[in-house]
Amino acid sequence: MADLLKRIESKDVQVAVVGLGYVGLPLAVEFARAGLRTVGIDTNADKVQKLNAGKSYIPDVAGKIVKELVGDGLLSATTDYDVLEDVDCVSVCVPTPLRKTKDPDISYILSAADEIARTLHEDMLIVLESTTYPGTTEEVFLPRISSNNLKVGEDVFVAFSPERVDPGNETWQTRNTPKVIGGVTARCAEAAAALYRHAVEEIVLVSSATVAEMVKLLENTFRMVNIGLVNEMALICDRLGVNVWEVVEAAATKPFGFMKFTPGPGLGGHCIPIDPLYLSWKMKELQYTARFIELASEINANMPRYIVGKITDALNTHGKPLKGSKVLILGAAYKRDVDDVRESPALDIITLLEASECDVSFHDPHVPHISSESWSLERVPDLMAAVRSVDCVVIVTDHSGYDWPGIVEHASLIVDSRNAVGSIASDEGKIFGL
Repeated sequence: MADLLKRIESKDVQVAVVGLGYVGLPLAVEFARAGLRTVGIDTNADKVQKLNAGKSYIPDVAGKIVKELVGDGLLSATTDYDVLEDVDCVSVCVPTPLRKTKDPDISYILSAADEIARTLHEDMLIVLESTTYPGTTEEVFLPRISSNNLKVGEDVFVAFSPERVDPGNETWQTRNTPKVIGGVTARCAEAAAALYRHAVEEIVLVSSATVAEMVKLLENTFRMVNIGLVNEMALICDRLGVNVWEVVEAAATKPFGFMKFTPGPGLGGHCIPIDPLYLSWKMKELQYTARFIELASEINANMPRYIVGKITDALNTHGKPLKGSKVLILGAAYKRDVDDVRESPALDIITLLEASECDVSFHDPHVPHISSESWSLERVPDLMAAVRSVDCVVIVTDHSGYDWPGIVEHASLIVDSRNAVGSIASDEGKIFGL
């Protein structure tokens, strides 16, 4: 233990980051920027090739920085897990999606654990960052990598540290976002904290890996439930004939006891739509129903259908049926100014429109192509030409850089789920919002 800590503090260790996505690549870059020799491991050969060529494939990571780190020999990538034989510290940042049945899919965690077990050696630190249900680190991950010859907390060290990545956030990034760490033992936590202090400005130690797992789930459940609440308020305001955006903005002037959340077409991204359901699933094992989570999930999951209802109503006011109408979706990413379409409500809205036999097209400045099991779309090449040619424009993601006044001027009909054009003067009856 003392030798590992000394080598970590003197930066005489090699670090591996397993999974080079929106979480793993920024983390690997921060380790490398701190002067730690860092290797990224990913099964996607294209990502590995780009990284080794000094190119970034994630908007939040500057290509210039990647090129410098690769050129200095501090950052590299591979698809070969055998490199773990020479690695001292491993951070696991693999995806944890939901299956179609809404139960956790931790197959990527298990696969990474098996590879680590194959190369496990003395004085190795392993930190799991992938969001998962409480107990995964100690009950599933740890037994998977355990060795009869190596004792946890003395020979090898295991901890959980939940990722806190907000793609597109220019203020809070990997380095300045406080890092929660919970070890399987106190020594495990100490070793993990020593490593992450090189890459993160503030470390928050908690008493166990399970507590750290719960921290992540609380953070995202808080957001999911509050988004579900404000989405339900949008439904209520619609029934009452009240502008929900006016209500939200006025409520946000209260300087205490209120936090502003805004309604929208549903949940998207790699965390909020998924992570709380991990907790809900876990609690079912204990004969407990997480009612807030399940109700919020139900409301949020039904928002795309509500938006399609708004599209139908809007077209009806112009004497047009949904079937056969030309509908342009603006914004495929789950949030503005990113290229991440994971769990994006745009995908559900398009699927529902396709099922209604609409002629659907889309535009997103950051996404050239989107698809599902039943359809595939390429971004329209000329946005304003598309706006002029369709029966209805649907704003799903309000990317900056769009010419909103121009879109309002040239569109025949707009359904605005983000209030992107709510403040722009327009002909009455042309814009339909939440």
